[in-house]
Amino acid sequence: MDRAPDFAASLQQTFSVLRAAFDAAPYPDWTLRRDRLRRLQALLRTHAAEFAEAIDADFGGRPPPETGMLELVPSLTGIADALKHGKRWMRPRAASVSPWFFPARARVLPQPLGVVGVIAPWNYPLVLAVAPLTAALAAGNRAMVKLSEFTPTFSAVFAQRAGQTFAPDEVAVVQGDAEIGAAFSALPFDHLLFTGSTGVGKRVMAAAAANLTPVTLELGGKSPAVITPGYDLAHAAQRILYGKLLNAGQTCIAPDYVLVPRAQQSDWVAACRAAAQKLYPDGLRSPDYTSIIDHRQYSRLLGLLGEARAAGAQVHALFDGVQADDLRHRLAPALVCDAPASVRLMNEEIFGPLLPVVAYDDLAQALAHLRSQPRPLALYWFDHDRQRTADALLHTHAGGVTVNDTLLHFAQDELPFGGVGASGMGSYHGRWGFDTFSKLKPVLFQTRFSGVGLAAPPYGPRTRWLMKFMGRL
Repeated sequence: MDRAPDFAASLQQTFSVLRAAFDAAPYPDWTLRRDRLRRLQALLRTHAAEFAEAIDADFGGRPPPETGMLELVPSLTGIADALKHGKRWMRPRAASVSPWFFPARARVLPQPLGVVGVIAPWNYPLVLAVAPLTAALAAGNRAMVKLSEFTPTFSAVFAQRAGQTFAPDEVAVVQGDAEIGAAFSALPFDHLLFTGSTGVGKRVMAAAAANLTPVTLELGGKSPAVITPGYDLAHAAQRILYGKLLNAGQTCIAPDYVLVPRAQQSDWVAACRAAAQKLYPDGLRSPDYTSIIDHRQYSRLLGLLGEARAAGAQVHALFDGVQADDLRHRLAPALVCDAPASVRLMNEEIFGPLLPVVAYDDLAQALAHLRSQPRPLALYWFDHDRQRTADALLHTHAGGVTVNDTLLHFAQDELPFGGVGASGMGSYHGRWGFDTFSKLKPVLFQTRFSGVGLAAPPYGPRTRWLMKFMGRL
C-alpha cells in the first residue's frame, strides 16, 4: 500500500491549519509574540537535560555538556535577544523621500510573512531548529519544523514537548524520512529555511520553486583556516583543533582544511598532536569526545581517509593508541598531508575529524587557492598583521569570518549568519532573522498637495523643461 498520499495529505492538512490561523490574525501584537518566545524559552529550560540525553543517545555518545554549550546556550541567548529587541524590530522604520515628491513621507513596515517552514539537520538538531524558529516567531509567523530522521530519539522527544507547549495552529513539528522531507519542501510556505548538504539543498530549492517560495539555504562547504607566516603555531593549533573536534568535526562551519607555510608543515603536525591530546587526554576513550552519528557517516569518513592514503597522502594520527572503534562508530582525529587534489577528501565537505593540510609558499599563493575554490560558509584567518588581515577580508569571499579563532562568529546575534554562493543564500540570527521572515513593506503616504501633476499628460514644453532640469541633478 502506498503511504505517499497519506503523509502528503497529512502535511497539507497541518499546513492548512496554520495558514487559516494566520489569515485570521495576520499581525500578532508584541504581547502575543513575546508569549510565544517565552514559551519556547521555558520549553528549553525545562527539558534541557532530556534533550541532551536524547541527542547523546542518537549519536551513540555526545557529552551533554557539549550539547549544552553548543546548542542550548546559543538557543537561549537567541531567544533572549529577540525578547529584548523584538518590540523595537516591529516598529515602522523611517525612510526618506526624494525631494521631487515632497511633502510626501515614507515608512518601511515589517509585516509577518505567514507560515514559515524550517528543515533542521542531524548534526545540531536542537539549535538549528530553534534558532530559525525563534526568528519566525519574533517576526509574527506560524511555523512548521521538519526534524531529521537521523536523530530519531531527539526528534520524538522535541516533537512531543513542542506539542505540549504550542497550539497546533502556532507551531507544528514534523518527523520522518527523506520522502516526507521532500513532501514538506513542496508545501506552499511563505518562506523556507533549510540547513544541510548542498545536494539536498538543490532539491529543496527546486521543490520550493514550484510555489515561488523564497528560500534561505545554509549549506556548508569546505571552510578553510589560513595560518599566516610568523603566527604562533601552538596557539593556532589550539584554536583550530578546538573548532575542528567539537562534535567530532560534524559542524557545518568546522575548519575543513588548513593552509600552512610549507616550511612549518612538520612543526604544525607536532603542534596539532599536542593540542588534540590536551583537549582529549584519554584519546578515543575520552568521555568528552563525540561519536560519528551513524555507521553510514563513519564508513564514508573511513572511505575518504583510505582513498587519500592509497593516493600517497601522509596521515598523521593525533591520538595515541586506538584510532577507530567500529562498534561505537568513533574515529580519532588525523591530519592528512600531501593529498592529491583529485581525491574526494580535498573536494567534498568532510564533516568529521579529518583535517587536510595544504602547504603554501607565500600568501599570494594561499589567497589564489582560496579564490579558486567554491565560496565556503566560513573562513578562519590567523594573523596579527591588521593591514594584511584587512586585505585578505577584502579579497576573499565566505559566509562569515572569525579572525584568530574558529566558530565564534556563529554565536553573535548581532551578526548575520549565512552562506554565499555554493555555501548557501540568505541569512538569519537576531534582527537579520527577523527581517528574513518579514516582508519589509515600503509605504508612501501622499499628501493632498503634490507636484506629480507637473509631469502628467498632455506633455508639452513644461514637461520637457522639467525633465531637463531634473536630469541635471
